[in-house]
Amino acid sequence: MVTALDDSQISRVLVVTAHPDDVDFGAAGTVATFTDKGIEVVYCVVTDGDAGGFDRGVDNGSMATLRRAEQTEAAKRVGVFDLRFLGYGDGTLEPTLGLRRDIARVIRQVRPDRVITSTPERNYARIGPSHPDHRAVGSATLDAVYPDARNPYAFPELLADEGLDAWTVREVWLTGGQASDHYVDVTATLDRKLAALRAHVTQTSHMDDGLEKFVKAFLGTNAKAAGLPDGAYAEAFQVVTTA
Repeated sequence: MVTALDDSQISRVLVVTAHPDDVDFGAAGTVATFTDKGIEVVYCVVTDGDAGGFDRGVDNGSMATLRRAEQTEAAKRVGVFDLRFLGYGDGTLEPTLGLRRDIARVIRQVRPDRVITSTPERNYARIGPSHPDHRAVGSATLDAVYPDARNPYAFPELLADEGLDAWTVREVWLTGGQASDHYVDVTATLDRKLAALRAHVTQTSHMDDGLEKFVKAFLGTNAKAAGLPDGAYAEAFQVVTTA
C-alpha cells in the first residue's frame, strides 16, 4: 500500500487532463481542499474539448473558445487561477514524444510536488474514464514525470533553449481507475465541486438536477469504500510514488 504524502509537505500541485471538465468530475473537490490550505494548484488542459458538447449548431472553433472560458470559470470556483492550454485536437490524442515533451515542459515550469492525472489503464467496470484521450494523457504524463522532466538529458532543448532545469515530481495521483487506494473527504467542498461542474454549461446544462444526484451517488460510494460515515462524500485516487 502506497501512502500519500501529507498535504503539509506539498506546496504546489499540477493537474494534467485531456479535456475541460475532466478535473472537475474527477478531482475538483480535492483541489478545493488544497487551495483552502494555501497549496498552489495549476491546471494543464491538453485539448480544448472542441469535439464535446450537445449543440450541433456550434462549430469546433467556437466550441473550443467556449470550453476554455468554461474551464477558466470552473477553476476560479475552486481557487485555481493558473491554467495552461496546450491546444491539441480533441479525440486525436496519442502518448507521443511531442506530447510528453509538452507536458514535461509544463512540469519544469510549474515544478510541482504532486501531479494529478487520469489513469492510463482501461476501466472495465466504468467505461466513462476510459476515453482514449484520458488514457493517452495519463500515459504521456506518467512518462513526462518519469523519466522526462527529471532527466536533464531528455528533451535537452527545454534546458538549452528555454532554460528549464530538470524537476522531480514526488508523487502522482491517478483518477478514474479501478485500483483506488487513497480517498479525500470532500464533504465540505462538495458545493464548490458542483459549482465548478455547472460552469461547464455546454457539457452539464442538459442534466439539470440529475448532475447533483449523479455526483452525490458516486462520491457517496467512494466515501463508503473509504470508511467515512453516512452522509460523507469522497474522491478516489491511486497514488504512485516516484522515488
